Amino acid sequence: MRVDRILRSVGSYIRAAPGTYLWLGVLFFTTVALHHMSPDFEEEFLRQRSTNIHELSNDPLRVMVSSAMWIDGGYWFPYAFLFTVFHAQAERWLGTLRWLTVCVVSHVLATLASEGALLESVRRGIAPESSVNTLDIGVSYSLAGVIAVLTYRIPAPWRYPYLAAVLVFYGVPVLGTPTLTQCGHFLSVMIGLGCYPLVRGRGKARNPKETLAAPRG
Repeated sequence: MRVDRILRSVGSYIRAAPGTYLWLGVLFFTTVALHHMSPDFEEEFLRQRSTNIHELSNDPLRVMVSSAMWIDGGYWFPYAFLFTVFHAQAERWLGTLRWLTVCVVSHVLATLASEGALLESVRRGIAPESSVNTLDIGVSYSLAGVIAVLTYRIPAPWRYPYLAAVLVFYGVPVLGTPTLTQCGHFLSVMIGLGCYPLVRGRGKARNPKETLAAPRG
């Protein structure tokens, strides 16, 4: 009976965040596919689905979508954990449409801003010409945006240490000589915090002591 209750709770949790687990399912199959590719083929395959300057110039809509369907590095289980802790919670709270809006806005705007800055660096001769083909795929920009927007789900005073931890985690790397991805992550956090209008009317802030399986507010 206890196992049955646990399975029902897990099923209920997953059904309350359909977008999160559909996306996670796609990532599982694409990750399995990557493990069956040779290293050389995998690199070229992912490059064609990357949101680098070259691919964005040719087919921006295609690569914006395709780049979010693959994981660079081939490790799916850490993302299963992160999606469950952050994406699922955000979708359960905001609803699928608003959650997806945060994901898309974070992914698209952070990508365009970071790649636009890289293009300007190439034009000025600061970055090499080869940078236009940089491999840039994955779901981390959307994840950073969602992690940031969840700040509004946590009541004071716990909200402030959570926000501080997010800003330190994503902000410290950009204080030195940041990479394109590190800049994109920090931009995604700022975008996520800027999505405050989407959280209005979505229920009271939830005490972090409440269980993950608690009903949606």
